[in-house]
Amino acid sequence: MKTFNMLWFSPSANFVLSKDEVYVWRASPNQPTLLVQQLAQTLSVNGQVKADRFCLYAVTCDREIGIDLEHIRPISDTEQIAQRFFSDREYAVLCTLPQSQKQAAFFNCWTRKEAYIKAMGRRFSLPLNQFEVSLTPGEPAALLGTLGEPQEASRWSFRELTPDPEYVAALAVEGNGWQLQCFQWSS
Repeated sequence: MKTFNMLWFSPSANFVLSKDEVYVWRASPNQPTLLVQQLAQTLSVNGQVKADRFCLYAVTCDREIGIDLEHIRPISDTEQIAQRFFSDREYAVLCTLPQSQKQAAFFNCWTRKEAYIKAMGRRFSLPLNQFEVSLTPGEPAALLGTLGEPQEASRWSFRELTPDPEYVAALAVEGNGWQLQCFQWSS
């Protein structure tokens, strides 16, 4: 099983985001107030509202993008949640996995679905069981298909992120051919 090792760098003083790059920033929510205010000025009003709720941020130019972060924790009813919210195929895959992989698979699926609906801007209007993502641990993150839109999956690229050993995250980016750079924000 191939694991992608994620490196989080400190940014250089002068960097420019090009159209073929995606930057993901991880930051502790405990930052000095002045710093948070300065950074908030670089975001749109909508971006500021969203930033108040999250500590992992994704930025790109001229592409739709979505990111989701979840704390890995035991959930006793993963199969019941999956049966309600996942596609039939995702649910079937989850049920066939060994117990030792079910928690990771559940969070893989959940974060990939959330990242996609955020990128689509349809957070509350796109049912989670209307599209399928990869979920098996070690399998590349991907949108596998959507109900009624067969070409949709080829429009998106996904990446699994590990911002911390206790968290899993997923990034959904419109298009292909982009480069990911991960940065650690430190005050």
